[in-house]
Amino acid sequence: MSTPPTTTDPTMAIPADRQDERFLADEGLAGWVKGSISRLRSGDLGSLPVVIGLILIWGVFFVLNDAFLSSRNLVNLTLQMVPTGTIAIGVVLVLLLGEIDLSVGSVSGLSGAVLAVGFVNHGWTSGMAVGLALLVGVAIGVIYGLLFNRYGVPSFVITLAGLLAVLGLQIKVLGKDGTINLAFTSDIVQFASQKFVPDAVAYALVLLAVGAAFLAKLAQGRRRAAAGLSAVPPSVVLVRTGLLGLILLLAVYILGRDRGVSYMVLTFIALVVLTDLLVRRTRWGRSVMAVGGNVEAARRAGINVKRIYLTVFALSSFFAALGGIFAAARLASVSQSSGGADTNLNAIAAAVIGGTSLFGGRGSAYSALLGILVIQSISNGLGLLSLDTSYRFMVTGGVLLLAVIIDSLSRRSRAAHGRA
Repeated sequence: MSTPPTTTDPTMAIPADRQDERFLADEGLAGWVKGSISRLRSGDLGSLPVVIGLILIWGVFFVLNDAFLSSRNLVNLTLQMVPTGTIAIGVVLVLLLGEIDLSVGSVSGLSGAVLAVGFVNHGWTSGMAVGLALLVGVAIGVIYGLLFNRYGVPSFVITLAGLLAVLGLQIKVLGKDGTINLAFTSDIVQFASQKFVPDAVAYALVLLAVGAAFLAKLAQGRRRAAAGLSAVPPSVVLVRTGLLGLILLLAVYILGRDRGVSYMVLTFIALVVLTDLLVRRTRWGRSVMAVGGNVEAARRAGINVKRIYLTVFALSSFFAALGGIFAAARLASVSQSSGGADTNLNAIAAAVIGGTSLFGGRGSAYSALLGILVIQSISNGLGLLSLDTSYRFMVTGGVLLLAVIIDSLSRRSRAAHGRA
């Protein structure tokens, strides 16, 4: 009786739509292209929809009003997006767990109120005022986390109650006047709207960032190859980082034709990068993704799920507080309406539009950057066309709905292809 022949072909054990990914390094650029097409077909769209949407939005507004892509307007756009974009970073973290924080707008308003009262009414230094405002935000997030872990109340209910309570506290802190103005000569206001990075420094930072990204991707590829996993070819890494460098250098050049890159904008970008590294490169970040993917599986794997929830809610409120500080500094004032209106909704919408899944476990800090770029571009472009706020709400709502539909469809496709 003959023994059936055995096969050593590694592709036999690999699904057809993943074979290209397994041998990316062997096939070079062609393998990476095939692997990317395979992922797209299976519903793993990444940031592609929002990038395409952003290009279309910018193209339409440029055709309707060529001032939209002028250096002056783009500098204004970058300044406008920072406060809400910073809040959206915290929202991304909460959504990665499959939870929600409805009080980020109110927390941002309260932090701005604490900053203004301490800095203007009590004569504190800017460092003391900012520190206390951030501490208040973190304390609120810790309370949310403790309530969630202790009583199992849905985050929707906890943060909805927090929205109302924090709003009342904001009104109480501001007192009977209701509005406090910050001096334009103060270092807080100067940082937010008057101080810009020298062009030479901005170009140097771009080159350093691109170089660091290139070396990091190469090192990651070597580690994956050594472990027998698929790795992006060095030629692809070079092309991707090169394109990124060209885009960033072009952005610095265009912004530099007016005022340049604000220190506040640079701080926001640094926060996005650091948060992304925290989520992707640390044990805590991997635990966040695991809890968002399947909380029971994460618990059985030994992850301290309660600690993850506590830290994420604390970070969400921290970023909300920081966004409120940026908003107060940019507007040079704080009022009872600070953090209200559409701040809350825009921060949540930015995270979702940028590509963070409402179902948890998928997304990145860059979702906040891309999402707020889309929302602020819509607001800015409609403003240049002298259209009222009603159009902005309707267009933003439509874009948000489209983003959720794409997320839902891609999730189904990933599940069908075994990638969920």
